[in-house]
Amino acid sequence: METQQLTQLIKQELPEILRQDQEMRQWVIDLTQKRYADKKETESRFDRLLDELRRDREEQSRKWEENQAVIKTMLQDIQALSRKHDSTIGALGARWGLYTEQSFRNALKGILTGSFDVEVLNVTEFDDEGEVFGRPDQIELDIIILNGTLILAEIKSSMSKSDMYAFERKARFYEKRHKRQADRLLVISPMVDDKAREVAQKLGIEVYSYVEDVPPELFALN
Repeated sequence: METQQLTQLIKQELPEILRQDQEMRQWVIDLTQKRYADKKETESRFDRLLDELRRDREEQSRKWEENQAVIKTMLQDIQALSRKHDSTIGALGARWGLYTEQSFRNALKGILTGSFDVEVLNVTEFDDEGEVFGRPDQIELDIIILNGTLILAEIKSSMSKSDMYAFERKARFYEKRHKRQADRLLVISPMVDDKAREVAQKLGIEVYSYVEDVPPELFALN
């Protein structure tokens, strides 16, 4: 009998033989079990795989938490550094603004007193009733006096809409306290907001970007 015929015969007869012959079944099991894992071994392999997956997940979670902690620390350092820089820049800006305004005042005084027979004063008074800012506070104004002509001036590094309104209130406060009306209101600033210029025009305040722009005829009043 050829091998192919024998194989075909075994395929046909073996199932029935295994159902009827217990020894044959055990023989086949013993013969094949070395090639196939039994249930216990399969479960053991599965458990090991689950343990490996769990350990990998825990390791990844630990690394992620460590990474998050590092990122959080870096962000806190960056934020602290940003606040420090903002504070430093703000302080420098405020100091620069004060120096600039003082420079303007000195320049204005030097130009005007050198070219005209005028007196330039920087006065500070206290608003007890809070007429200007809504609460008691110091009021600072620059005053130019020429042959009895009174000019109230605001010299600042920048002027906003609210600054312009505040200057007008300071001027009226000064007029009321000294019972004398100013002949002109004058603002000298290199940076004047467009809306501030609109307010100035409405309130009759003259605006100049630089001290040198102040026209000589401004002091031609007698």
